[in-house]
Amino acid sequence: MSSESDDSLFVSCKWLREHLNDRSLIIADCRYNLADFELGRKEYLEGHIPGAYQIDMEKDLTGRITLHGGRHPLPDQDIFAKRMNSIGLNPEITVIAYDSDGSGAARFWWLLNYFGHSKVRIMNGGIVEWKSLGFELTTEIPPFRSGSFSPVVNKTVLASVEDVKSIKPTTTLIDSRTKVRYAGISEPIDKIAGHIPGAVNYQYTDTVSETGLFRNRKELLRMFRDIGRDVIVYCGSGVTACVNFVALTEAGFKPKLYAGSWSDWISYKENPISTGVSP
Repeated sequence: MSSESDDSLFVSCKWLREHLNDRSLIIADCRYNLADFELGRKEYLEGHIPGAYQIDMEKDLTGRITLHGGRHPLPDQDIFAKRMNSIGLNPEITVIAYDSDGSGAARFWWLLNYFGHSKVRIMNGGIVEWKSLGFELTTEIPPFRSGSFSPVVNKTVLASVEDVKSIKPTTTLIDSRTKVRYAGISEPIDKIAGHIPGAVNYQYTDTVSETGLFRNRKELLRMFRDIGRDVIVYCGSGVTACVNFVALTEAGFKPKLYAGSWSDWISYKENPISTGVSP
């Protein structure tokens, strides 16, 4: 696959439209809504990019919820592989993921990299940009394909709760949630408000410019200019933090994701909690 920038994690809507018939691509619609688990499927059925498969946040990108692990634990690798093979994934295939705000596509991007498939890009601007350009949508659902994807876990992109508990002074811990959730002023989802002690707040939506597109590398480097090269990101349940993970990777960092995130952290009664604004 070649694009306007082979070393970028993103492709443009215009590039994808020109490559809709490329059999070396798989297009994935990753729209979701935490308040309505069926909304992503509904929006997909109402209209999606031609050839796109729906990837469901709760069914495909999340595992079984237990006492620990957070609200969106990592999926079982065999179940994930079976789903990927049903859409034709193999080592030669490049996946193009999109959604409506960047976070669903970023979660899928991270999971593919975690399970050893690095040929994945995000369509910059998502379905919103696609529609604004007047590009076509369809209600036709593509057929199942046969893939040969076999997961090989890449542990270098993952941080455990133990890693966060014993974090080094040289490591920056980034909370990717909104400022009010970080500060403990409001918590609409989880049972306890606040943040992990020592974390700084970089709201994930700040990685996107006023145009709705991810900021370029120069802008991202400016955004993250005050952090070191060793970074762990988290959010409420390991979804929106993937946006910061992608942005940091695009900027040249090699971050890790605390996948369980805040919802996992507070599942351990002994874990400390902080409130207040970011230093």
